[in-house]
Amino acid sequence: MESERLLDGRLKLRHLTLVTAIADQGSVIRAAQELHITQPVVTRALHELETILGVPLFERHHRGVTPTLYGESFVGHARAVLAQLRQAGAELGHLAAGHLGSVTVGVHLAGSNLLLPRAMAALKRAHPAVTVVVREATPDTLRAGVLSGEIDLIVGRLSGQPPRRLTQEQLYREPVRLAARTDHPVHRLRHPSLAELRRYPWVLPVDRTSLRAELEELFTHADVELPADRVECTSMPTLRHFLLATDA
Repeated sequence: MESERLLDGRLKLRHLTLVTAIADQGSVIRAAQELHITQPVVTRALHELETILGVPLFERHHRGVTPTLYGESFVGHARAVLAQLRQAGAELGHLAAGHLGSVTVGVHLAGSNLLLPRAMAALKRAHPAVTVVVREATPDTLRAGVLSGEIDLIVGRLSGQPPRRLTQEQLYREPVRLAARTDHPVHRLRHPSLAELRRYPWVLPVDRTSLRAELEELFTHADVELPADRVECTSMPTLRHFLLATDA
Protein backbone atom coordinates (compact mmCIF):
# COMPACT_ATOMS: atom_id res chain seq x y z
CA MET A 1 0.00 0.00 0.00
CA GLU A 2 1.03 3.64 -0.43
CA SER A 3 1.80 5.52 2.77
CA GLU A 4 -0.03 8.61 1.42
CA ARG A 5 -3.33 6.74 1.91
CA LEU A 6 -2.83 7.08 5.66
CA LEU A 7 -2.69 10.87 5.32
CA ASP A 8 -5.60 11.49 2.94
CA GLY A 9 -7.99 12.30 5.79
CA ARG A 10 -9.86 9.01 6.02
CA LEU A 11 -7.82 7.58 8.89
CA LYS A 12 -9.18 8.85 12.23
CA LEU A 13 -7.96 8.56 15.80
CA ARG A 14 -11.04 6.50 16.60
CA HIS A 15 -9.71 3.85 14.21
CA LEU A 16 -6.53 3.60 16.30
CA THR A 17 -8.50 3.41 19.54
CA LEU A 18 -10.82 0.76 18.18
CA VAL A 19 -8.10 -1.44 16.70
CA THR A 20 -6.07 -1.45 19.94
CA ALA A 21 -9.21 -2.29 21.93
CA ILE A 22 -9.97 -5.21 19.61
CA ALA A 23 -6.40 -6.47 19.93
CA ASP A 24 -6.50 -6.17 23.73
CA GLN A 25 -9.90 -7.82 24.14
CA GLY A 26 -9.50 -10.46 21.42
CA SER A 27 -13.11 -9.91 20.42
CA VAL A 28 -15.17 -7.28 18.60
CA ILE A 29 -17.99 -7.73 21.11
CA ARG A 30 -15.75 -7.25 24.15
CA ALA A 31 -14.04 -4.28 22.49
CA ALA A 32 -17.46 -2.67 22.00
CA GLN A 33 -18.30 -3.29 25.66
CA GLU A 34 -14.97 -1.86 26.75
CA LEU A 35 -15.53 1.31 24.70
CA HIS A 36 -19.26 1.54 25.59
CA ILE A 37 -20.37 1.53 21.98
CA THR A 38 -22.33 -0.93 19.88
CA GLN A 39 -20.81 -3.90 18.07
CA PRO A 40 -21.93 -2.67 14.61
CA VAL A 41 -20.01 0.57 15.16
CA VAL A 42 -16.82 -1.37 15.94
CA THR A 43 -17.34 -3.75 13.02
CA ARG A 44 -17.96 -0.89 10.60
CA ALA A 45 -14.91 1.05 11.81
CA LEU A 46 -12.70 -2.04 11.49
CA HIS A 47 -13.96 -2.58 7.94
CA GLU A 48 -13.21 1.08 7.13
CA LEU A 49 -9.68 0.75 8.49
CA GLU A 50 -8.96 -2.48 6.61
CA THR A 51 -10.26 -0.82 3.43
CA ILE A 52 -7.95 2.16 3.95
CA LEU A 53 -4.95 -0.08 4.62
CA GLY A 54 -5.83 -2.62 1.97
CA VAL A 55 -4.91 -5.58 4.19
CA PRO A 56 -6.76 -7.76 6.76
CA LEU A 57 -5.87 -6.85 10.33
CA PHE A 58 -7.59 -9.72 12.15
CA GLU A 59 -8.50 -13.32 11.54
CA ARG A 60 -12.06 -14.11 12.58
CA HIS A 61 -12.88 -17.38 14.37
CA HIS A 62 -15.65 -18.65 16.62
CA ARG A 63 -13.88 -17.54 19.82
CA GLY A 64 -13.13 -14.03 18.64
CA VAL A 65 -10.32 -12.55 16.57
CA THR A 66 -6.52 -12.74 16.44
CA PRO A 67 -4.23 -10.20 14.76
CA THR A 68 -2.75 -11.08 11.41
CA LEU A 69 0.88 -10.27 10.60
CA TYR A 70 -0.36 -6.91 9.28
CA GLY A 71 -2.51 -6.45 12.37
CA GLU A 72 0.35 -7.01 14.82
CA SER A 73 2.45 -4.45 12.98
CA PHE A 74 -0.27 -1.81 12.71
CA VAL A 75 -1.48 -2.25 16.30
CA GLY A 76 2.06 -1.61 17.53
CA HIS A 77 2.21 1.65 15.60
CA ALA A 78 -1.29 2.60 16.76
CA ARG A 79 -0.26 2.12 20.40
CA ALA A 80 2.79 4.30 19.86
CA VAL A 81 0.73 7.11 18.27
CA LEU A 82 -1.84 7.03 21.07
CA ALA A 83 0.93 6.98 23.69
CA GLN A 84 2.54 10.04 22.09
CA LEU A 85 -0.79 11.87 22.15
CA ARG A 86 -1.33 10.97 25.81
CA GLN A 87 2.14 12.28 26.62
CA ALA A 88 1.42 15.48 24.70
CA GLY A 89 -1.79 16.00 26.64
CA ALA A 90 -0.03 15.34 29.94
CA GLU A 91 2.75 17.79 29.14
CA LEU A 92 0.27 20.50 28.16
CA GLY A 93 -1.59 19.92 31.39
CA HIS A 94 1.60 20.19 33.41
CA LEU A 95 2.54 23.39 31.61
CA ALA A 96 -0.88 24.88 32.27
CA ALA A 97 -0.66 24.02 35.97
CA GLY A 98 2.85 25.38 36.18
CA HIS A 99 4.27 22.95 38.72
CA LEU A 100 2.40 19.65 38.62
CA GLY A 101 3.90 16.44 37.27
CA SER A 102 3.57 12.68 37.52
CA VAL A 103 5.69 9.57 37.19
CA THR A 104 4.33 6.07 36.61
CA VAL A 105 6.45 3.25 38.02
CA GLY A 106 5.96 -0.40 37.13
CA VAL A 107 6.88 -2.89 39.84
CA HIS A 108 7.07 -6.67 40.10
CA LEU A 109 7.96 -7.91 43.59
CA ALA A 110 11.70 -7.19 43.62
CA GLY A 111 12.32 -3.78 45.16
CA SER A 112 8.66 -3.12 45.87
CA ASN A 113 8.80 -3.62 49.63
CA LEU A 114 11.82 -1.46 50.47
CA LEU A 115 13.66 0.27 47.63
CA LEU A 116 10.66 1.80 45.87
CA PRO A 117 8.92 3.14 49.02
CA ARG A 118 12.18 4.83 50.10
CA ALA A 119 12.63 6.40 46.66
CA MET A 120 9.02 7.58 46.65
CA ALA A 121 9.40 9.15 50.10
CA ALA A 122 12.57 10.98 49.01
CA LEU A 123 10.86 12.25 45.85
CA LYS A 124 7.80 13.49 47.73
CA ARG A 125 9.96 15.34 50.24
CA ALA A 126 11.68 17.21 47.41
CA HIS A 127 8.66 17.55 45.10
CA PRO A 128 5.39 17.16 47.08
CA ALA A 129 3.24 18.16 44.08
CA VAL A 130 4.51 15.29 41.92
CA THR A 131 2.09 12.39 41.66
CA VAL A 132 3.56 8.89 41.79
CA VAL A 133 1.52 6.10 40.19
CA VAL A 134 2.62 2.54 40.99
CA ARG A 135 1.43 -0.28 38.76
CA GLU A 136 2.08 -3.91 39.69
CA ALA A 137 2.07 -6.47 36.87
CA THR A 138 4.11 -9.27 35.33
CA PRO A 139 7.46 -8.30 33.75
CA ASP A 140 6.28 -8.76 30.15
CA THR A 141 3.25 -6.52 30.75
CA LEU A 142 5.43 -3.86 32.38
CA ARG A 143 7.94 -3.89 29.52
CA ALA A 144 5.10 -3.44 27.04
CA GLY A 145 3.89 -0.48 29.11
CA VAL A 146 7.31 1.18 29.00
CA LEU A 147 7.60 0.67 25.25
CA SER A 148 4.13 2.17 24.69
CA GLY A 149 4.84 5.17 26.94
CA GLU A 150 2.23 4.25 29.57
CA ILE A 151 4.93 3.51 32.18
CA ASP A 152 8.01 5.65 32.77
CA LEU A 153 10.28 3.07 34.41
CA ILE A 154 10.27 -0.34 36.05
CA VAL A 155 11.71 -1.32 39.42
CA GLY A 156 12.16 -5.08 39.38
CA ARG A 157 14.42 -8.02 38.76
CA LEU A 158 16.88 -7.61 35.88
CA SER A 159 16.20 -9.59 32.73
CA GLY A 160 19.01 -11.36 30.93
CA GLN A 161 18.78 -9.29 27.76
CA PRO A 162 16.44 -6.28 27.73
CA PRO A 163 14.38 -5.62 24.60
CA ARG A 164 15.63 -3.07 22.13
CA ARG A 165 14.86 0.55 23.07
CA LEU A 166 15.15 -0.35 26.78
CA THR A 167 18.14 -0.02 29.06
CA GLN A 168 18.53 -1.47 32.55
CA GLU A 169 20.71 -0.50 35.48
CA GLN A 170 21.62 -2.69 38.43
CA LEU A 171 20.73 -0.95 41.70
CA TYR A 172 21.66 -3.71 44.15
CA ARG A 173 22.05 -7.47 44.45
CA GLU A 174 19.27 -9.42 46.11
CA PRO A 175 19.86 -12.94 47.49
CA VAL A 176 17.28 -15.65 46.77
CA ARG A 177 16.12 -17.69 49.76
CA LEU A 178 13.68 -20.54 50.28
CA ALA A 179 11.03 -19.91 52.95
CA ALA A 180 8.77 -22.23 54.94
CA ARG A 181 6.59 -21.78 58.01
CA THR A 182 8.32 -21.99 61.40
CA ASP A 183 7.04 -25.49 62.33
CA HIS A 184 7.55 -26.97 58.85
CA PRO A 185 9.01 -30.53 59.06
CA VAL A 186 11.80 -29.54 56.68
CA HIS A 187 13.47 -27.61 59.48
CA ARG A 188 14.31 -30.92 61.16
CA LEU A 189 16.62 -31.82 58.26
CA ARG A 190 20.22 -30.73 58.83
CA HIS A 191 21.31 -30.18 55.21
CA PRO A 192 18.36 -30.97 52.94
CA SER A 193 19.13 -31.56 49.28
CA LEU A 194 17.04 -30.15 46.45
CA ALA A 195 15.72 -33.66 45.76
CA GLU A 196 14.52 -33.92 49.39
CA LEU A 197 12.90 -30.50 49.27
CA ARG A 198 11.11 -31.44 46.05
CA ARG A 199 8.96 -33.92 48.01
CA TYR A 200 7.04 -30.99 49.51
CA PRO A 201 4.67 -28.64 47.67
CA TRP A 202 6.34 -25.57 46.22
CA VAL A 203 5.39 -22.01 45.37
CA LEU A 204 7.26 -20.79 42.29
CA PRO A 205 7.31 -17.53 40.33
CA VAL A 206 5.12 -17.55 37.23
CA ASP A 207 6.55 -18.81 33.96
CA ARG A 208 8.66 -16.54 31.71
CA THR A 209 10.03 -14.42 34.57
CA SER A 210 13.71 -13.90 35.34
CA LEU A 211 13.54 -15.50 38.79
CA ARG A 212 11.68 -18.51 37.40
CA ALA A 213 14.40 -18.96 34.79
CA GLU A 214 17.08 -18.82 37.48
CA LEU A 215 15.29 -21.47 39.56
CA GLU A 216 14.80 -23.72 36.55
CA GLU A 217 18.55 -23.52 35.87
CA LEU A 218 19.18 -24.48 39.51
CA PHE A 219 17.01 -27.61 39.22
CA THR A 220 18.57 -28.54 35.89
CA HIS A 221 22.09 -28.20 37.29
CA ALA A 222 21.14 -30.48 40.21
CA ASP A 223 19.55 -32.98 37.78
CA VAL A 224 16.22 -32.62 39.61
CA GLU A 225 12.88 -32.07 37.91
CA LEU A 226 10.71 -29.11 38.85
CA PRO A 227 8.19 -30.01 41.59
CA ALA A 228 5.00 -31.42 40.10
CA ASP A 229 3.07 -30.33 43.20
CA ARG A 230 3.40 -26.57 42.82
CA VAL A 231 1.57 -23.27 42.79
CA GLU A 232 2.73 -20.39 40.60
CA CYS A 233 2.04 -17.08 42.30
CA THR A 234 3.25 -13.47 42.40
CA SER A 235 0.76 -12.13 44.97
CA MET A 236 2.63 -11.63 48.25
CA PRO A 237 -0.49 -11.71 50.52
CA THR A 238 -1.71 -14.91 48.86
CA LEU A 239 1.76 -16.45 48.96
CA ARG A 240 2.27 -15.63 52.65
CA HIS A 241 -1.05 -17.12 53.82
CA PHE A 242 -0.56 -20.21 51.66
CA LEU A 243 2.88 -20.82 53.21
CA LEU A 244 1.49 -20.44 56.74
CA ALA A 245 -1.38 -22.85 56.06
CA THR A 246 0.46 -25.64 54.21
CA ASP A 247 3.72 -27.57 53.98
CA ALA A 248 4.78 -25.58 50.90
